[in-house]
Amino acid sequence: MQATKILVTTDGDGRIQDMPPLTPNAQLEAIFLVVDQLAARPKRRSPSTRIAGLGAIHGDLMAPVTDAEDWGALR
Repeated sequence: MQATKILVTTDGDGRIQDMPPLTPNAQLEAIFLVVDQLAARPKRRSPSTRIAGLGAIHGDLMAPVTDAEDWGALR
């Protein structure tokens, strides 16, 4: 099975405009999803102005905090 995504527009009566050419002599399955223009753009989040720019990184983020000998799983 091969999938092809196309976006089509409808006229004032809900009929599809400018239908693209399809594979001849083939059985096709179509699922129509209405594209909501407002939902396509999620609101961009930003930090509170009271804390924006105040964070700092100290030390190595990838190194473990404790030694491997202190872990109970290795015993």
